[in-house]
Amino acid sequence: MMRSYRFTLVWIFLLFVSVMAVAGLKSGRGGHRVQSGPATASTGEAALTPAVAKPAPGADLKDSVPARFGAAANRNAELRNNLAWSFGGKQQQGWSLYAPLIANLTGADANAPEDEFAMRVSSWQRLNEIESNGVLDGDTWSRMVAALQSQRMKNHTAANPSELVTIPASDCYDPARPEELRKAESETYAAYKRMITAAASDPSLGLQVAGKDQLAAGEKFLKVVSAFRSQQYQDQLRKQSPNSGRAGLAVNSPHSTGRALDLYVGGDPVSTKDDNRALQTRTPVYRWLVKNAGRFGFRPYFYEPWHWEYVGAASDSSAH
Repeated sequence: MMRSYRFTLVWIFLLFVSVMAVAGLKSGRGGHRVQSGPATASTGEAALTPAVAKPAPGADLKDSVPARFGAAANRNAELRNNLAWSFGGKQQQGWSLYAPLIANLTGADANAPEDEFAMRVSSWQRLNEIESNGVLDGDTWSRMVAALQSQRMKNHTAANPSELVTIPASDCYDPARPEELRKAESETYAAYKRMITAAASDPSLGLQVAGKDQLAAGEKFLKVVSAFRSQQYQDQLRKQSPNSGRAGLAVNSPHSTGRALDLYVGGDPVSTKDDNRALQTRTPVYRWLVKNAGRFGFRPYFYEPWHWEYVGAASDSSAH
């Protein structure tokens, strides 16, 4: 009887262990519940994190844009031409004129679909600690303007005459420009010539060239419209245009440093009228500058498509 009793106890113990083992398998490893997810091929266990959808190789990027950016795209289509803001004491309407700069700033393609553009804006907003809803509203645009302005030269100390070189008439939009108005800081002019070499070798621009670093006499694009201007000359220009406003003629112009160049990018060379600036920002040479000028140390003044400032080679690596 004692042997039968012991056998019964052993049998009950083994049964208990078996039941507990089965219960453990049903609840997950270690008894912790695992969130449901796709099984992995190697282990057969449920994934602990949701899978991230990635576009197949060669797939269109737009296929991976979340549907939630559709609403943001619709809102951006309205704000592109209707956002009210002011600059230099002048009322502005929309940000369409600055689309190439915005695309370069956010890493978007200038011709990207609206929903993809909204996604890029959202990423930029997140990096800059703004609500990342993909809408380029007044707050986001003011932050973008601040970012663009922060890239410009900080030191406006007037150039010493010994730092200046004479720009050949062949490099000027107006070859009859007086010699005293064909001056530039030496490093700035050297960087300009390197940039012209690159532009001249780009067949997509279709520039007429007379050598690897020389534009042909009949070519106007990318020629120098204006460079060094003394403070006295700048004051004279302001007297001639008293209503130009701060956005038109700066009181403390970066041109006095010899490191600012006005380059011909189309239309009326230096007119701030919206229709003229719109024409300029659509030209291939302007869009090329937006993408490539940083490689040569030049940064744009966002409001004037023709105005570029040499801030040094440190900016080379930041060009897209």
